[in-house]
Amino acid sequence: MKLPRDLSGADLVKALRRLGYEVTRQRGSHVRLTATVEGRTHHITVPDHDALKTGTLNAILKDVAAQAGLSREDVIETLFR
Repeated sequence: MKLPRDLSGADLVKALRRLGYEVTRQRGSHVRLTATVEGRTHHITVPDHDALKTGTLNAILKDVAAQAGLSREDVIETLFR
């Protein structure tokens, strides 16, 4: 599956909730999400922009995939199918 285009930061935050991430704070146009899996806490920051750049989206998804022990393609499939 290809990386979605024109995905907003708010849409990505909603999608990441499927993997157990919760909003812990927001400062300006950036949202901080936290997930706790097997006693390990993972934080990511998502820019709350209208359309995320593909490089930014790719970096966030790679980080989430590494934390979850999944491939990037599996994370994309889980979040955007």
